[in-house]
Amino acid sequence: MEIGLIGLPQVGKTTLFNLLTGASYPTGILGETKVHTGSAPVPDARVDFLAALYRPQKVTYARVNFKDIPGVDLRGGEKGAAVRFFEEVRGADALCCVVRAFTAAGVPTYFDALLPLREFQELYAEILLADIMLVERRLERIRSGKKVSKQAAAEVALLERCLAALNEERPLTEVTRTPEEEALFAGYGFLSLKPLLLAVNVDEDGLKGGYPQQEALLRYATERGIPVVEVAARIEAEIAELPPEDRVEFLDNLGLQEPGIARLARAAYRALGLISFFTVGEDEVKAWTVREGTVAKRAAGKVHSDIERGFIRAEVFAFDDLRQLGSPAKLREAGLLRLEGKDYVVRDGDVIHFRFKV
Repeated sequence: MEIGLIGLPQVGKTTLFNLLTGASYPTGILGETKVHTGSAPVPDARVDFLAALYRPQKVTYARVNFKDIPGVDLRGGEKGAAVRFFEEVRGADALCCVVRAFTAAGVPTYFDALLPLREFQELYAEILLADIMLVERRLERIRSGKKVSKQAAAEVALLERCLAALNEERPLTEVTRTPEEEALFAGYGFLSLKPLLLAVNVDEDGLKGGYPQQEALLRYATERGIPVVEVAARIEAEIAELPPEDRVEFLDNLGLQEPGIARLARAAYRALGLISFFTVGEDEVKAWTVREGTVAKRAAGKVHSDIERGFIRAEVFAFDDLRQLGSPAKLREAGLLRLEGKDYVVRDGDVIHFRFKV
């Protein structure tokens, strides 16, 4: 899974990227043009519990890739100024808009005040505009051809519906499509089709007492089905440098039960319809990411193609049952260890041992 981080200048986007990935890129550079990429393990208390129980040689968390593009400065008045930056995240699975709700000495705000709602509205408008420009270019290319095929005519009809929606400031997720039209969409990488997250970068005062436009921002996002994650990137970055035994206490003092990467990843998982299942043993405890609705045989293929090809059955139990009873032996005694076939739909938190023969 890859998440593209986008935002206006001076919102703490690269600070958040560094926090998430453990990188140390310089921050606060106006006019930055470099794109940063990095990967981060997804903290998961279930993996920690399983690792403590099985004591494996190796523990592997699920991972999320992040791409941090330069801050988008819209003050030049140029139409589509953000598009060239957004091209960098067309391949991402989801977008995360970072807006500023913190004060910092010597770091001017974009609008001469903290206006996170306005920041998000500006970014949202640019996302729609980027798709408008893409649709218009494609329509012009098709119409300039000498002969429009039946398939091209169908594509034109679809794109015209898309353009109408975008001009009404509606994302392409609201455009109804047939399965055939869905196939036409596959190669475009439309930004407004991607799940969108909103990360509000706050300071300590914002965490404890709120921030400007908070109620309006949350309402605006809720009306559009956009999940909001409030993260104090600078403070959490400082906490991340502490010894592990001290981090929990400092997060708790801020009213945070878990670090920002965990909250952001969970929001992304929900937005993308992803779940985690686990494999366990003395060699390794590992979290695997699949889409909701994945059947056991397909999930086996995530572990290894040979397991999918030679799938016999899956031994399955729920993590929550294990946590409650404390051991696999007690699960067996309680009849909670199940044998499932290839068409079993994997659930979030399943612990699975695949039986196979090749």
